[in-house]
Amino acid sequence: MHELSITQSIVDAVIEKMDGATVLGVRLEIGKLSGVVPDSVRFCFDVLCTGTTLEGAGLDIDEVPGAGRCRDCAGEFQLEDMIRLCPCGSANVEVLAGDRLRIKSVEVL
Repeated sequence: MHELSITQSIVDAVIEKMDGATVLGVRLEIGKLSGVVPDSVRFCFDVLCTGTTLEGAGLDIDEVPGAGRCRDCAGEFQLEDMIRLCPCGSANVEVLAGDRLRIKSVEVL
């Protein structure tokens, strides 16, 4: 479960940037194509925050759908999974959205 190490990196980054402030909440953006499972991040977040300035902090996750553009037919479409195939049949697809994970905001006391 790579979500544990990813979530640890998120917690570490927030602790470092907030410089000892009590954190009330964190908002993440997780793309459907990022390979990260939001429910696993939620579970790991609660465990990893224990004993830190994030203990008790809320976690909100915005799940971003995948989107792509075909380089052959120029059509734009939703990508439901990592198989990047245009409805026209082409695999020459550029990902437009949904492949990132980022810390969107942090709420402090």
